[in-house]
Parts: sequence; C-alpha cells; structure tokens
Amino acid sequence: MSMWELVLVAVSLAMDAFAVAVAKGPCLTSRDDLKRVGMPLLFGVFQMAMPLIGWVIGAQLADKINDYDHWIIFGLLAYLGINMIRNSKKAAEEEAHIICQLVSWREIVVLAFATSLDALAIGLTFAFMDINVWGASGLIGVVAFLISLVGVFLGQQLKRFLGGREEVLGGVVLILIGLKILLQHLQII
Repeated sequence: MSMWELVLVAVSLAMDAFAVAVAKGPCLTSRDDLKRVGMPLLFGVFQMAMPLIGWVIGAQLADKINDYDHWIIFGLLAYLGINMIRNSKKAAEEEAHIICQLVSWREIVVLAFATSLDALAIGLTFAFMDINVWGASGLIGVVAFLISLVGVFLGQQLKRFLGGREEVLGGVVLILIGLKILLQHLQII
C-alpha cells in the first residue's frame, strides 16, 4: 500500500469521527473547552489503537489464509465502504431529530470506540500486507485527531455544506482501494 493510499484510508476512517465531531461540536458549551480538544484526541487515540489490535489478531491468521488473503482484504474494505455509505443515509435522516444534550466524557469514550471499529478491520488487513503497522496506525490516529478537531470547530457550518456526504465519499474510497488490492493480487493490474 502506497503512502497516498494509506493517507486516503486514514481520511476515510476519520469520516465517522468527523461526522460525530460536526454533530457534537455545536453541543459543547463555553464550559466544555477541554472537551473541544479531548474529544478529537480520544478519537485519534482509539483510531490509532484499533488497527494495532486488528493487526495482532490478523497476524495470528496470516499464515493460515495466505492463499486467499486478497479476497479477505477486498471483502473487508468493500463491506466497510458499503456500510459507511448506508450509514450516511441513516445519519442524515436521524440528524433532523437530534437535540443537543450535554456531552459527557463517558459518551465521548463510547463514541470514540464506536467510530474506531472500522479501524480494527483495517488492522486485520494490515496483517496480510507488507506495511509498517506502527507508522500506519500513527498516521491514522493523527489524521483522525486533526479531522475531528476541525469538525468540532466547524460544527453546523460544515454540516450544512457537506450534507452527510462525507461518509459516502469515505466509503467509496475504501471500496476502490479494496478493489485495487484484489486486482493487483489477481494480476489483472
């Protein structure tokens, strides 16, 4: 996986955290200054840790499924991409009914965990690839932090501009990268 592809994966993975930051950012009051940075920081930490956990799990399986790992990578990335696209439609429908409530640290931790589950699956794919998992996970975490930080501060303005399309874009990118990896392993490209 090239650096360019890795950056695209990192940005795609950060779209869930970005969407949550955009939705929750306007709910933070002037007394929540620590949460304005703490929420993106936790999103970044979880996004960095989950690929490492996935990689450890995948490394245990790598030798056993080496002959068809490219199908697994493609399947996981396609599933994640399709799921992101599908969830973006649900989120747009639900947003109209969401009322700002106080944002607790417990809620932030749960949101950080939930938005990083896709990164766990990406970590599984790293086990089947020649990749520096520490550097890749670090990049994913930093990108998630920065994008979430921007999301918190842009809040309602950015939500109106993108209108829920950020997850669709992320989903399409994951599907295309998975397809490229599959086609390379099948020696089509």
